Amino acid sequence: MSTSWLANEKGEARPDVGVVPNPNPTIAGPWAVDKVLETIPTGKPAEGTSSPIGYFHILERLKTTKREGWRRFGIDRGESISDHMYRMSMMSMLAPPSLAARLDMAKCMKMCLIHDMAESIVGDITPVDDVPKPEKSRREATTMDYITQRLLGNVDGGQAGSEIRAIWQEYEDSQTLDSLFVHDIDKMELLLQMVEYEKRGRGRLDLGEFAYVKTKVVLDEMKAWAEEIMKEREEFWAGQAHVHGEAGVEGGVAPEKAAMQDAYYKKE
Repeated sequence: MSTSWLANEKGEARPDVGVVPNPNPTIAGPWAVDKVLETIPTGKPAEGTSSPIGYFHILERLKTTKREGWRRFGIDRGESISDHMYRMSMMSMLAPPSLAARLDMAKCMKMCLIHDMAESIVGDITPVDDVPKPEKSRREATTMDYITQRLLGNVDGGQAGSEIRAIWQEYEDSQTLDSLFVHDIDKMELLLQMVEYEKRGRGRLDLGEFAYVKTKVVLDEMKAWAEEIMKEREEFWAGQAHVHGEAGVEGGVAPEKAAMQDAYYKKE
């Protein structure tokens, strides 16, 4: 795997140990979990043991793998995957009362922390990465099998692994209220981060392409949150020209990117 490098105070090159590079460009032929494992600089975790330590090491990759969507806009050291999932979990605790009464709150918090776990091996695949959705799903499912069976299958009788796999699958299937809520929280967290990065950019960073996800929010209570975030964004731009991704091509998003977004979020 390629390694990122930084210069120290003497101008000498040193490895950037704080970031996990995207593994996908280095994988030749059909993508497979074991091919990625061979590229891990920290070593391939032990499998089939009664210890969860190998699993804990894999989780570290979520701390050090950056969310790829922002990198296209020059945000190279932005949020990690685990940053994203942590705030999602905290947000889920504050579900509006009318919705919270119908949710399994403990499971929703777990789902927030599990839903992107496969990206520890797969990496963060975005709508513009030209990876078909069925292939993305295959990579993520095989990764979750690896984590929950090969790493956790013999830990405490496999109970934790089975629960993690079931919660992840529930999220992927998007059929239950809990999963729909967490999908909406996922989109809320992205919208928040979009606005926060734009504000730090002081009007020189337009991330409006990501506002598209507002159109994919399902639950009415979450739509209210999305409207509040978008209102905050409009107040920030205060009449300056900016991209309205929620309007698609009409809002300034290139047709090819709009098509990729539609394919990415389309329900199979």
